[in-house]
Amino acid sequence: MMRFQGKVALVTGGRSGIGRAIAARLRDEGARVFTAQRGPDPEFDGIEVDFADPDAPARVVDQVTGQAGRLDVLVNNAGVMQEAGIAEMSLADWQRTLAVNLTAPFLTIKAALPHLRAARGSIVNIGSIEGLGSNPQHAAYCASKAGLHGLTRAVAVDLGADGIRCNAVAPGWIDTDLNMDFIDSQPDPARFRDQIGRIHPIGRTGQPEEVAALVAFLAAGESGFITGQVYVVDGGRMAKLSLP
Repeated sequence: MMRFQGKVALVTGGRSGIGRAIAARLRDEGARVFTAQRGPDPEFDGIEVDFADPDAPARVVDQVTGQAGRLDVLVNNAGVMQEAGIAEMSLADWQRTLAVNLTAPFLTIKAALPHLRAARGSIVNIGSIEGLGSNPQHAAYCASKAGLHGLTRAVAVDLGADGIRCNAVAPGWIDTDLNMDFIDSQPDPARFRDQIGRIHPIGRTGQPEEVAALVAFLAAGESGFITGQVYVVDGGRMAKLSLP
């Protein structure tokens, strides 16, 4: 299936984890894929950038469209997480998290608008189940992801008449390198993996490719009547009530 033949996609944070799986899926379905993140990406057309810089999104979009001549699909995936309680979190850490996770997607969408209008393109924002609930010491991350879900709906409402669709995917626990390293750092990794699997009704954690499959569907033409939605991909975790 080559749903993106002749199309150009930008995946922020596309060098690793969920972003890499998304970039690979779009490429495998025919897209020319650019990624943008801190550090080089030898697998795709990589752009080195720090999305905490408010000038970065426009530079990235200009580079993509300057090289490829168009932009059809924008996936806002780049993000950071700061673990700290409310009392301990510095204003600088709070602001950096919101700058990367919320302001950068807004600015990237804004910069991409002329090209997305021309292509009648699609935007997919990568939110989180922590935009719906919260783990301890994740105040800035939760606030940024809840804001990204809200931005998704606002963009869908404001830009629908231009033929631009905007949806979000909210992953739960996904087996990225970062999460796998966290498991390996536990005193008993095997026991921890068993415990984290059992909080999901499906009985396991997710794979980056499972998120990428939904992103590709939302970016493609067959989802043309879907916009302004936040899709949870979490193995049923958020649906399950805890036991007494």
